This record gives sequence, structure tokens and C-alpha cells, in this order.
Amino acid sequence: MHVRKNDTVQVIAGDDAGKTGKILNIMTKEKRVIVEGINYIQKHVKRSEKNPQGGRVQKEAPISLSNVLAICQNKSCEKNGKGVRTRHKFLENGDKIRVCYKCGREIIASE
Repeated sequence: MHVRKNDTVQVIAGDDAGKTGKILNIMTKEKRVIVEGINYIQKHVKRSEKNPQGGRVQKEAPISLSNVLAICQNKSCEKNGKGVRTRHKFLENGDKIRVCYKCGREIIASE
């Protein structure tokens, strides 16, 4: 998978194209992600003890995994701060890492 939880991503398609946000959740089987501040929906909530007011609640809805790109944080990269395609690279010790397609530097998920 080209993105991970806590990655900063840029949306490349849909109503929120061009916006950036942090990945909150990944649904691997459905190939969808929930991005903070992207694709808000109105959820109607019935009154309960937890929510005595009821009404409409605004929350993030999942978007397709193919509509997001990881952001390269490398200052010398021409795509700095923009979404980039990623490659997988194997290190000498056998670990597999994600690297920026343009500059070749590792993409690290912010904690």
C-alpha cells in the first residue's frame, strides 16, 4: 500500500481535490481511507443519553485509496509539499521502505 496511518496526504480527485490532511484510518479490504478534514458528511443522530440533543453531526467519510498521494517532506525535492507517487525499496538488511518517486528519499509517516 502506498500510504500508511498518520501520513500527510494530498487529495487528487473529487470535490476536495488539492486539499491535504492526515490519514486517520485505513480500510484495507475496501481500499478506502479516512482523511482528517476531508469529505465531510452530515450524519443524522437520534437522541440518546450520550447525545441528548440529537440532530445532525458532521464527520469525515471514507474516500478511495486511489484518490490520495503521500506528501514528500524533502526540502530539496521539486515536489516538496505536494503529493508524489511512491516506490518500494529494499534495504541491505531486508527491510522494505517507501521512497519518493522523484527524489528517491524515504517517506516517513509523522507520529
